[in-house]
Amino acid sequence: MKVIIPLLWLILSPLLLVGSDPYPVNKAIDVQHYVFRLKINAANDTLAASATIDVLLKEAVQSFELDLQNQSDKGGMAILRLTVNGQEGEFSHQNNRISITTNGKAGDVLQIKIDYKGIPKDGLIIGPNLFGDKTFFGDNWPNRAHHWLPTVDHPSDKATCEFIVEAPVYYEVVANGSLKEETILDKETKLTHWVESVPIPTKVMVFGAAMFAVDHVGLVGDIPVQSWVYQQNRDAGFYDYAPAKEILTTLQDVIGPYPFEKLANVQSKTHYGGMENAGNIFYFEKSVTGKRTIEGLIAHEIVHQWFGNSASEKDWHHVWLSEGFATYFTQVYMERTYGADSLKAGMKKMLPGITEYHSKHPASPIVDTTIVELTKVLSTNTYQKASWVLHMLRRQVGDDAFFAGVRQYYDTYKFSNALTHDFRSVMEQVSGQQLGWFFDQWLHTSLLPSLSVTWSYKKRTGKLTVKVTGKGLDDSVRLPLEIGIRNENGALTETRQIELKGGGANAEWELTFTPSGLVADPNVWLLANIETKKR
Repeated sequence: MKVIIPLLWLILSPLLLVGSDPYPVNKAIDVQHYVFRLKINAANDTLAASATIDVLLKEAVQSFELDLQNQSDKGGMAILRLTVNGQEGEFSHQNNRISITTNGKAGDVLQIKIDYKGIPKDGLIIGPNLFGDKTFFGDNWPNRAHHWLPTVDHPSDKATCEFIVEAPVYYEVVANGSLKEETILDKETKLTHWVESVPIPTKVMVFGAAMFAVDHVGLVGDIPVQSWVYQQNRDAGFYDYAPAKEILTTLQDVIGPYPFEKLANVQSKTHYGGMENAGNIFYFEKSVTGKRTIEGLIAHEIVHQWFGNSASEKDWHHVWLSEGFATYFTQVYMERTYGADSLKAGMKKMLPGITEYHSKHPASPIVDTTIVELTKVLSTNTYQKASWVLHMLRRQVGDDAFFAGVRQYYDTYKFSNALTHDFRSVMEQVSGQQLGWFFDQWLHTSLLPSLSVTWSYKKRTGKLTVKVTGKGLDDSVRLPLEIGIRNENGALTETRQIELKGGGANAEWELTFTPSGLVADPNVWLLANIETKKR
């Protein structure tokens, strides 16, 4: 997920307040499958719907809850009927949760069918697009699916799903998974049925309906790559979204097999710059310019198909496992495509924003369990700083172990969920290193070092003396810092390393030439603000 539009952030934030326990997950149930049957029309915003939900009871329970926004004068959903295994069900619907009574035993699979209707307050964006045509787009992150779909609206409970959408015949409908059916029901109505066979979190279960032009870009292996853009944007949109095919090819080589049935890139009315819906990415309307300026955005959202959609964070506070990975592997894609200098430039570009965020939130770590407002788990910390953590981890363990570890982590947790310690465990296993200090230092504290590098050279002895001091660093902090040395002509000819432990380090090196200057961190491997000066 890319940058959220600032005004919409202000609008959404008050709606997403949660307590110190953000979501009381019922570990006794596990949703297996959803079937959403939806009827939409261009005359009004009312959604007529039914949901069939297969729920596995992992323990004997007397009742359990699903999420669905209550109806009020501002919108929401009213339940018309609820059945359990075909029989009328006993339930209550209040405080945006459906409590369903059951006397099921462990191992039972209950089929819950809910008929409901209403006008979504959020989650399903209904309204005119930039050309004035009415459109419908799901937009569920972080926990907005329950505004229009009865679900367990939390990333830890993943399920397969189907969308069966009846819409005016002139709409094209895209959703997760593979297209199973497209049928003209009558002269005014078309039914479109998509089936997602891979378990995904509700945050990325969506459909979109608009007057689309559709480009079948090609295949990457057996994965179809498609572009869905507004008809008026046909030529520019097809041009702008076409790089997705090469991006997917590169990322499969880096991470592993693509996890979903297709890759559709969709122009939409998402509140975000891009929303990584599984196999069905939604981009903001004005992403289409005909100038092909969104290569990085497309790469970011495609990375999410592995990290966030398939290997999903188990809880909100570990969202860096989604956003940090998407941000860093966008840079890895750029490195593979444009060379190592592109990676260095991309990492450098993030540093001012990280520094600014740190100045405003000096005590906030990347994994910040004190956050109680869900939108605030998205920040410079969980995007750019977390990306830097992966970059430094790559240097710590080496390229071979880093990429092997990332592939193993993905393969272990694909189609399921993980927490930060799960990723650490895999990286320790693959690298053979104990990485507790690294994860604690960079993910569980708010560390952003400020370093001063001073140097002097005595031509008589040929010795270069370097002193590094750190501001406010305690004795546990470990920082590997490279020092580049320029020769008499200004060329960077040598690189040495200093290991800072605690507040600083000193080094003395013999040189066969007179240095004209030093460059701290010349290969861009350390997240720090560094000042270099000659004594």
